[in-house]
Formats: sequence, structure tokens, C-alpha cells
Amino acid sequence: MTDGGAALGRAGIGKAPAVLVVPAVLGSALLVVPVVSLIWRTPWGDFWSEVTSTPVLQALWLTALASAATVVVCLLLGTPLAWLLARVDFRGRSLLRAAVIVPLVLPPVVAGVALITALGRTGLVGRWLYEWFGLTLPFTTTAVVIAHTFVSIPFYILSVEGALRASGEQFDLVAATLGADRWTTFRRVTLPLAMPGVIAGSVLAWARSLGEFGATITFAGNYPGTTQTMPSKIYTALQSEPDVARTMSMILLIVSVGVLALLRDRWLTRP
Repeated sequence: MTDGGAALGRAGIGKAPAVLVVPAVLGSALLVVPVVSLIWRTPWGDFWSEVTSTPVLQALWLTALASAATVVVCLLLGTPLAWLLARVDFRGRSLLRAAVIVPLVLPPVVAGVALITALGRTGLVGRWLYEWFGLTLPFTTTAVVIAHTFVSIPFYILSVEGALRASGEQFDLVAATLGADRWTTFRRVTLPLAMPGVIAGSVLAWARSLGEFGATITFAGNYPGTTQTMPSKIYTALQSEPDVARTMSMILLIVSVGVLALLRDRWLTRP
């Protein structure tokens, strides 16, 4: 049915009932008003001077560095894991998929506590890292990347796994019949077909990393120049410098809109 035909069909159904329109308007206001208020109250006259100040540049640089490193880790670790979940039948696959999903619903502070419990100096794994190699992960820049990866990698894995399942295994089977081993098939057939999911998952993981706060401040702290990311800096500035907090929030808002623009075909188009 064409757009004109669909419009005529909807017109024939009748007017939208107020019992649905009113909540829809309220929901729209809940989403739009805070963003408009942030744009309206941002001190645009001081925007550039605030953005180029040393503390903001430090936080911005650390956020960009951690987000880029998070995407790299997601590519290296998340791609094989997504392939394993999509292509290999093994006992416990459902439990592993559930473990991948858990960080999506886990409160960020709880995620930070879990990371400390595992990787802290007295943690399950961190104790051995400290005793054997002298490594201490919490409250370091590395801890920022770990925290960001922990909360971001599920988005990447689910996106890539979905792309792998959508592409199907028939091309893998064809490659196998032509003599290709599984590694060659992955490199030359499976991964290229799943590339849209890889790109979308990378963007989602990067965007999630940009906004990460709870797990980071719990596991890595909030030390300027070392572990203070943009969300942590915004939280600190809001206590005494609300204008600075609004300015930094606008930076992340602009980035978020840019991410939405990159994924417009995925989110903004009708089926």
C-alpha cells in the first residue's frame, strides 16, 4: 500500500482517542522538554572558552581515549564471542548468552562493585595479578577502559550475533564444500556478511562508553587527568559550576545526536 493509500486507510478508522493522545503528548514532552531546556540554558557565550579549558580538555581526551580503546577491545573479544554464540552449538550456550545480557540490566554501581570484587587488589583475580605481577587495576586509566568495556560489550555482541544469524549459515556451508576451513570461512565469508552489524555494534558500544558513569566512578574513581571522564566531570561541576556542567553536557548531547544520525537507517526509518 502506498503512503497515500495508507493515509486514506487511517482516515477511515476515525480520530485518535484522547485516552491515547494525551499520554502520548505527555511522553513526548518528557523526552523533549529536558533536552530543549538544556539547549536553552547553556551559556553559549562562554561555550568555546569552557570547552577549551584545561580540565574539560583533559576529561574530553580521556573519554575519547577510553571510548576508542573500548571499541577495539569489543572488536577483539566481542566478535569471536558473538560468532561462538551464533555458529557453535555447545552445552551452556544459553547460560553464556544470559551472562552477556546481564550487564545491560545491572545497575552501573553494582557493575563497579562487581569489578572491584573481581579485579581489586584483594579480588578474586586481582589478588593474583598483584601478587604475581605487581599489577593494581582499580583507580587507573586501565580501570576506566575495563569499566567501559564491561558495560558496552553486550551492545556489540548482541548486534553482531543478530547480524550473523540474519546472514544464515548457507554461505559458510558453501565455502566448506569448496574446501575452506572454518577460519578462512570466517575471514572471507562470515565476517564480511556481518559487517553492518559490526559497524552498528561498534557505534553503539562507543556511544555507551561515552556516557558511562556509575561503574567507572566506582571502579576507577574520579581523579582529574587519570580517571575523570566527561560524565564524572559533569557530575563534579554540577555541584559548584552548573554553567560548566551544562556546557559539557551539550558536548555529549551533540555527540549523541551525531551517533543517532549515523544510525538513522537503523532507528529512524519505517519498515
